[in-house]
Amino acid sequence: MSPKPKIAVVLKGYPRLSETFIAQELLGLERAGHELVLVALRRPTDRKRHPVHDEIRAAVHYLPEYLHEEPLRVFRALVKTVPKPGFRRVLGSFLRDLARDVSRNRFRRLGQALVLVTEWPEDAAWLHAHFIHTPASVTDYASIITGIPWTCSAHAKDIWTSKDWELSGKLDRARWTVTCTRSGYEHLRDLSKDQTRVHLSYHGLDLDRFPAFEGEHSRRDGADPDDPVRIVSVGRAVPKKGYDVLLKALSLLPADINWRFEHIGAGELTGGLQALAAKLGIEDRIRWHGALDQKDVLGRYRGADIFALACRVAADGDRDGLPNVLVEASSQRLACISTAVSGIPEFLEDGKNGLVVLPESPEPLAAALERLIRDPELRRRLGAAGERRVRSEFDHHSSVRQLVGLFESEWRRSP
Repeated sequence: MSPKPKIAVVLKGYPRLSETFIAQELLGLERAGHELVLVALRRPTDRKRHPVHDEIRAAVHYLPEYLHEEPLRVFRALVKTVPKPGFRRVLGSFLRDLARDVSRNRFRRLGQALVLVTEWPEDAAWLHAHFIHTPASVTDYASIITGIPWTCSAHAKDIWTSKDWELSGKLDRARWTVTCTRSGYEHLRDLSKDQTRVHLSYHGLDLDRFPAFEGEHSRRDGADPDDPVRIVSVGRAVPKKGYDVLLKALSLLPADINWRFEHIGAGELTGGLQALAAKLGIEDRIRWHGALDQKDVLGRYRGADIFALACRVAADGDRDGLPNVLVEASSQRLACISTAVSGIPEFLEDGKNGLVVLPESPEPLAAALERLIRDPELRRRLGAAGERRVRSEFDHHSSVRQLVGLFESEWRRSP
């Protein structure tokens, strides 16, 4: 095995606007001298790309998103894989998994793994999965068939919507797993037989793409109807982002406060949220931008007065880890308000570098918004503290160095 084997990185989809933290990590690994090839379970659905996607050199291969869409490709993979010594082992693992989770998705994961093994990309000699749910299942099955070692980056939804039995099995078979919040780290450690193989690494931010804001945020206080306070939020319109709660909080603001709200992001709930805004009588104060690229988002941070994100734990257990957008906004000295969910309190400390309220609570969120709107000096102080924390503790180079160290420790001990 060469000192730095080519790594096949298995992703749920690529490229995705909402996963800049993955893209900047891939670019960081390439710049550290690691050769990558990307394997995606889904083709892109976003119409735009971030600049970082164009800087990543790795080739991208797409597996069948649904097996019935490419039956001949899947059948050929099955025929070629059956004679392999690892097929019987993976079939046993699959049947054990299927007994606990009878679903079409389970068959799809196996079929995608067979195609991956059959069309093995460009002499890759290591597997790394981003997300410990579906991508890790495909990676795990491929590893069982081929004997190629694998590692994993776990994040948020993938941890909290997966069954403990499945997480435990993957943690035991992966060489190591890294995750990005202390709450996720502690949960995975509790499920792992060897806790030394679970590592905590905050994503951090590529500060070259989010340079210090040399201007000044406004001193607006909501008193001038011709110059309202500007509130911005960036996130997909999905349940865990809590945009219904944020809209209700905005509707509770006193009538003498003049404000405008901008939402950046796509998502299946956009229509429902627009209807809710109309029902609450605030639709004329809101702009829905849809997905924007990183450069446009940076400009919105710099022109805003407050960043707000009302994260929650969704009914299915889905939740954010530490939303990268909070780190991005803070890097621009923008005062942030969010909720005490998952890793958010690990970054935002209430009253020190932001305001943190309980989730699912429009009234406290409205009170926090009013407090920041009426007090530009508090916004300035919290924004400055947030930027200091980002630039001292959340530079993504440190997380990339940690990941490189984990990979290279494997290379040193491998024959």
